Amino acid sequence: MMDDFITAISLGFFLSFMIGPVFFILIETSITKGIKAALTFDIGVILADITFILIAYFSSFKLISKIKDDPALFIFGGGIMATYGLISYVKLKKLNKAEIHIETNSYKKNYLSLFAKGFLLNFINIGVLGFWLAIIITMGPEMDMVPKRLFLFFTYVIIAYFITDLFKIFLAKQLQSKLTPKNIIKVKKISSLLLIIFGIVIMSKALIPSESKFIDEQIFSNTDKTDSIK
Repeated sequence: MMDDFITAISLGFFLSFMIGPVFFILIETSITKGIKAALTFDIGVILADITFILIAYFSSFKLISKIKDDPALFIFGGGIMATYGLISYVKLKKLNKAEIHIETNSYKKNYLSLFAKGFLLNFINIGVLGFWLAIIITMGPEMDMVPKRLFLFFTYVIIAYFITDLFKIFLAKQLQSKLTPKNIIKVKKISSLLLIIFGIVIMSKALIPSESKFIDEQIFSNTDKTDSIK
């Protein structure tokens, strides 16, 4: 059990520092909107992760492994992400410094929107589902697929992930006092451009065959073992 705990904590810490759209938007949210706003966004992200974990656990491994490589899903998810980034960037170009200041202060109170943004930004990235599926396929057999052990393992992962995010949020918040309306515009533009870039990268995966041999081998080997036992 201690090995499960150490592995889960290490994985959670690693996940928190994976470079992706969520990483940058979390930092940007903390800097420009404050700690409560960033926490609300992060809770949405974590809920999307929990949803993916449940989908990967309760669904057929073969079905999920095919879905996760469906080009249409990469185009759809990446398209939404890139479009959102583009719209945000265009809107920023039309705002002046005073409007940015007003928008920032009012948006901090719109926690439902921040929560939805965190959830959807993570959920539309189909690669996240593939990642959790790979974790279940890798770690599940080592835990004999015992529900209680798996539940504790993923609970530790999420807790470690969230605690590490808290440190990132509080550290990023220290930069807020140095922000001027001009700098806020720059930070928001950078985060919007990053969303466009990540969206394009995700869509490009639809053009590159990327069947995961490791996952397929694990699926079929586990199936063969089950058949041999029967």
